[in-house]
Amino acid sequence: MNLSVIIANIDQGAIALPQFQRGYVWSTAQVRSFMDALYRGYPVGSLLTWQTSTEGIDFKGNTPPQPGSVQLLVDGQQRITTLYGLIKGVPPPFFEGTAKVIQGLRFHLEDETFEFWQPVKMRADPLWLDVTEFFQMGAGVAIARLTEEYKDHPQFATWINRLNRLDSIKTREFHVEQIAGDDKTIDVVVDIFNRVNTGGTKLSKGDLALAKICAEWPEARTEMRRLLDEWAQNGFDDFSLDWLLRVVTGLLTGQARFVSLAGVTPSEFAAALKRAKKAIDTVLNEIGARLGVNDASVLPNAFALLPLARFVDLSGGKFSDPAQRDRLLYWYLQASMWGRYAGNVETALTQDLSAVINDSSDPTDRLLAYLRRQRGDLKVRPGDFWGYGRGSRFYPILYVLTRVTGARDWGTGVPLSKLTLGAQTNLEVHHIFPKSLLYEAEYSRAEVNAIANFTFLTKETNLAISNRQPAEYLPKYAALHKNPDGDSPVAGHWLPLEPSLWEISTYRDFLERRRVLLADAMNALLNELHSGHMPETLIEAIGRVSDTSNDEEAIVADLKAWIVEQGLSSGTSEHEITDANGTVLAVLDIAWPAGLQTGLSEPVALLLNEPPETIKIANDHGYRVLTTTEAMRDYCATLITLGAMGSPDPNT
Repeated sequence: MNLSVIIANIDQGAIALPQFQRGYVWSTAQVRSFMDALYRGYPVGSLLTWQTSTEGIDFKGNTPPQPGSVQLLVDGQQRITTLYGLIKGVPPPFFEGTAKVIQGLRFHLEDETFEFWQPVKMRADPLWLDVTEFFQMGAGVAIARLTEEYKDHPQFATWINRLNRLDSIKTREFHVEQIAGDDKTIDVVVDIFNRVNTGGTKLSKGDLALAKICAEWPEARTEMRRLLDEWAQNGFDDFSLDWLLRVVTGLLTGQARFVSLAGVTPSEFAAALKRAKKAIDTVLNEIGARLGVNDASVLPNAFALLPLARFVDLSGGKFSDPAQRDRLLYWYLQASMWGRYAGNVETALTQDLSAVINDSSDPTDRLLAYLRRQRGDLKVRPGDFWGYGRGSRFYPILYVLTRVTGARDWGTGVPLSKLTLGAQTNLEVHHIFPKSLLYEAEYSRAEVNAIANFTFLTKETNLAISNRQPAEYLPKYAALHKNPDGDSPVAGHWLPLEPSLWEISTYRDFLERRRVLLADAMNALLNELHSGHMPETLIEAIGRVSDTSNDEEAIVADLKAWIVEQGLSSGTSEHEITDANGTVLAVLDIAWPAGLQTGLSEPVALLLNEPPETIKIANDHGYRVLTTTEAMRDYCATLITLGAMGSPDPNT
């Protein structure tokens, strides 16, 4: 079918998009790669449509399809949406996504490259053509304009040929395979959709399960996104559709595997979704009030919320009593510290959900039994605080410890559990020994960003300390705001009080000593929770924790954002590699254990300024290791290009 006919059929309502399809998810890189393939005449795949009656079928968009019968686009949405938007200048009526991805594309006549609008680079170069403007005015007008300016240019004839080749995209022929027949029910079509939709941006297991659910309840995806947006507005912006689908699956079936949703009716799913929202809200409220955690950046573990949510759901929407709640929060912290879900999430979650049974009895001992099989001894030791960076499992643990135990701000003396919201009072990560001074003294990145070098202070105090070493500023704060027992706020952050350990030259001794103090404090907190003796004090909600540092972490964050823009997986910052007992072997700056195209490409890790032994550990665990951001960008570009041509693995 000719592309011009396809676009006309969309406008007339003869081609539409089924509601079970997800929205437009291509990145600018995928758009560029696709257009380049079309321009060069490369194969870009066929389309698959479903010929069915208009009656009783749910469609995307506000424009109703033509009466009678309609062709639903089952495979090819991303490609046709891209071409429709570039040719017409507006997205198609069924569009759901970010419109800027298909706006501002330019083509360079000399270089034959596609790029999105960059004012500084393109404004002074008339050979950059606005692709949408070109498609709308036609090759004839473009050639006439070119003739006026460049008819004597030696490349004139070549450029004319390139304009005609670009214009021919509008009449590109696409092979269309059609599903038809009375036996082709929506269930059959969704199954076909799941089988064929393997090109371009990949579908996760959750996407596939959700596609089947949306076939029967078209509003499911919209309603789930609404709930995720509500959590995001309240600080928990890391929750995903897959995660929420796991919650619903767990409440409905007591299982973590999406396959267990087979046979669940739309009404059952909709009811479970409401229960999931209520249960997760209850758990988050308790974690906020008891552990001081009220945003995603310091949430110990999102998957560990699921067994708690199932318990709350089975218990009528609440914890039975404070002691039971605290015992379960004890398990929650233990599961988070020891990486309960760092391996096979489905297996571990299925075990833990099965421990939460319908009789509403306290499941803590059953949950802990599974954890002990994995970990053994649950006592925290100084070496457990060895990790570094905000990706370490013990980073949120340090935050919980700070908020729960009455630690006070050094400058104001205010308990960090009782802060009020304000620009100067929200918490910031404070490096006790300034990073710049440690780097000057040639300490390694892992040492500089060690968890034992972190604490949390108000922005006001953090600014006042500035870039001074502890030997300069700690004596002042150690003498301020002492309580009746003579303890200063500094001691409440588990800092060694020997001045000899406040010097850059003794930094490693400081870390070793502080890890001992942190482990002792964490064990004491855990014992209080498990025994039910932790005081019933309300911890105030505060704004998101921030980190004002600007080093490798910022570089990794920028790269991660760029990778997401390309339509690839966001990865995990400061990903821990552990052994079977949960002991940390190495921390990777950013890693994709399931590949940049989840489940379809090799595990990849980016390591910046890391020693050979860390690189070896990553290699031994199956990671392809890249050591510069430039190498990572090149790798992503290769992956995107090959993926657009039907080969998602850069090794093939």
